[in-house]
Amino acid sequence: MPALDGVRILDMTQYEAGTSCTQALAWLGADVVKIERPGAGDPGRGIFTGQDHSAYFVNWNSNKRSLALDLQDPRGRELLLRLVPHYDVFVENYGPGVIERLDLDYDVMKAINPAIIHARIKGFGLSGPYSGYKCFDTVAQAAGGSIAVTGEPDRPPVRPGITVGDSGTGVQMALAICAAYIQRLRTGEGQSIEIAMQEAMTYWLRTAISSGADWGRTAAPRTGGGATATSSVYPCAPGGPNDYAVVLIVTPRMWDAFCDAIGRPELRDDPRFATAADRRDNTDALFGEVAAWTRQHDKREVMRILGEAGVPCGAVLDTQDIYDDPHLNERGFVKTVEHEVLGEVQLLGWPPRMSESEVPLVASPLLGQHTHEVLTADLGLGDDELGELAEAGVIG
Repeated sequence: MPALDGVRILDMTQYEAGTSCTQALAWLGADVVKIERPGAGDPGRGIFTGQDHSAYFVNWNSNKRSLALDLQDPRGRELLLRLVPHYDVFVENYGPGVIERLDLDYDVMKAINPAIIHARIKGFGLSGPYSGYKCFDTVAQAAGGSIAVTGEPDRPPVRPGITVGDSGTGVQMALAICAAYIQRLRTGEGQSIEIAMQEAMTYWLRTAISSGADWGRTAAPRTGGGATATSSVYPCAPGGPNDYAVVLIVTPRMWDAFCDAIGRPELRDDPRFATAADRRDNTDALFGEVAAWTRQHDKREVMRILGEAGVPCGAVLDTQDIYDDPHLNERGFVKTVEHEVLGEVQLLGWPPRMSESEVPLVASPLLGQHTHEVLTADLGLGDDELGELAEAGVIG
């Protein structure tokens, strides 16, 4: 059975920080019902493309059901509150003050369902001088420290290519929800959960802090392609924009194996590279020696040669390489699913592999696709009442 089989989630999220959280729960088997505005839906539906089924939305909303409900209409809000007793968790990541204006905070829902887990993702939390500020991924990464440690040391800081400010926060919230659910199994009581994206970002910053911040007394430096030649990004053939490989040489045994793997055993006896300290002090010279070898091979070949020799190495795979990667495909991580409008699309799977829980990947829903299904099953609404609500624009 799916690990979270029977757990039901009311998903009032948009864009990514919230949708990544509820998608993780859906991939673990929870029944996730996404509340969207009729006619418009999650703004992420049209991001980058202006269409209703953007790749952005499809990638963050698989395995969910969509209920189109106008919460600004009192009848829509009443329907949502009538749904609350049927669900275990409510998740939202709207901007500051939106939930308060809709009067859908924890106290309201707790009065209806004392066991409800009420989860809120905010840019800067619900208190403090920044709490009224709007926030997106890049803002969270800036205020959370990740941009400051990304880039070359003599250049301006750079935004990381991954949206960990959003999705990294969402996964932390998913973990907190699972913990709250386990606690509820023991106590019978629900609770409120709040997570600030700024604070969530600092979790991913701990290695940078521990290696270069001196307990907060200094700023951790940017290290660009790598701090030393034994921890760096190397150019590979044929010299395209992503033809690089990351090489890490951490132990003396790895250094010896590396020298043999690249056919340069004499480097072991070179006094410039005899010890880790020597290799660090002569990093420019060593980088040149290594780069002369990597430029003769493509990045996957560099990864194969060094990987088989026991030297940590990763080809710099771009977003096309990921889908074509033979390793990921052999493991079944690249999935093909059928979308009702787009047809067959490729999606990447859920990394955790559980021996006793498996959930098939299902394409993201159309806007309002499950409105009648949910309201009929949970509230017992008939066709006439659903028709009246649809005609009035309360549901879609």
